[in-house]
Amino acid sequence: MSAAHRFANGHVVVAGEVWRGAEIVVTGTRIAAIRPLDGDAQDAIDLDGGWVMPGFIDTQVNGGGGVLFNDETSVAGVRAIAEAHARYGTTALLPTLISDSPDRIAMALDAVDAAIEAEVPGVVGVHIEGPFLNVARKGIHDPSRFRLLDAAMVELLSRPRRGKVIVTLAPELAHRDDIARLADAGVRVCAGHTEVPYDAALAAFDAGLSGITHLFNAMPPMVQRTPGLVGAALDDPRPWCGLIVDGVHVAPAVLRIALKARGHERMMLVTDAMSSVGAETKDFVLQGRQIRVRDGICSYEDGTLAGSDLDMAAAVANAMGMLGLEPAVAARLAAGNPAAFLGLEAERGTLAVGLRADWVQLTGAMAPVATYIGGVQA
Repeated sequence: MSAAHRFANGHVVVAGEVWRGAEIVVTGTRIAAIRPLDGDAQDAIDLDGGWVMPGFIDTQVNGGGGVLFNDETSVAGVRAIAEAHARYGTTALLPTLISDSPDRIAMALDAVDAAIEAEVPGVVGVHIEGPFLNVARKGIHDPSRFRLLDAAMVELLSRPRRGKVIVTLAPELAHRDDIARLADAGVRVCAGHTEVPYDAALAAFDAGLSGITHLFNAMPPMVQRTPGLVGAALDDPRPWCGLIVDGVHVAPAVLRIALKARGHERMMLVTDAMSSVGAETKDFVLQGRQIRVRDGICSYEDGTLAGSDLDMAAAVANAMGMLGLEPAVAARLAAGNPAAFLGLEAERGTLAVGLRADWVQLTGAMAPVATYIGGVQA
């Protein structure tokens, strides 16, 4: 059975182009046809100058809807997080576990497998952020939970899964062969919470490390004689870089410089969202520490940032307003690029025939109006 969705009097981002209107025909969960719609049309949704963009894909989501994945490492927890973020245009995400015990890591991997098997809308994998991190760049992570990556953890993380697996680690504390084993098993290995030097970062890229978790945050700044991971990420075209565009984690000018240095091809918007996104009660407890949320900033009592209160619709709006990106480019950083990073570009990330019918409708000010996942309004 097919259904036609018509949009007029606005902007529809289709394969990097911007149409004034479009008809999207959905059969099952996929786009069967998509064509321009000129002028008004019967039964068309009046966008009133607003937008239809490919559904956003967020590779780093710690929580949402009042739930932290570390606390609710279950199908119910995953569902609550996914539902919260769907309200802001996110049609695919990876629940993210902040540094925790091996048992909790195994539980997180299994919970996401079970959520995908249960067809929880929008869940495409899991992100294990730590505990293989450098204590010098711990951020809000609890260093008492840190450990080295060993053979048992490599085996656990490398097992076949229903979705994608991302692992964030400090490359200087991991053996190059272990990085290669994870990458060979299909794991997306990312560098984060690290002090890895420039040359060692390049060696990690050679071994298969393919991503940078929240570029600029939890890593040394680039200076003239010690470029570090930031310098390696900007100098080498291989890694995909996650950017938190909230005006707090990184100064907008720094992000603009990074985009000028690297271009847009392997840059991705991420939220690093905590349970406060989509929740009535914003403050929360993270592994025994009370986190305050004020003016969109999540922080511990000592001022340490604790993830973000950012959603993807706001990240896209910020990418346009703070970084000066054209809407179609911002959409690519929020959808097409993360899909390609995950190896899902043949399934998601753009509005095209044969791909999943995932999109978000937004106002002209980029406020979310409606989200569709697999052709069904979330």
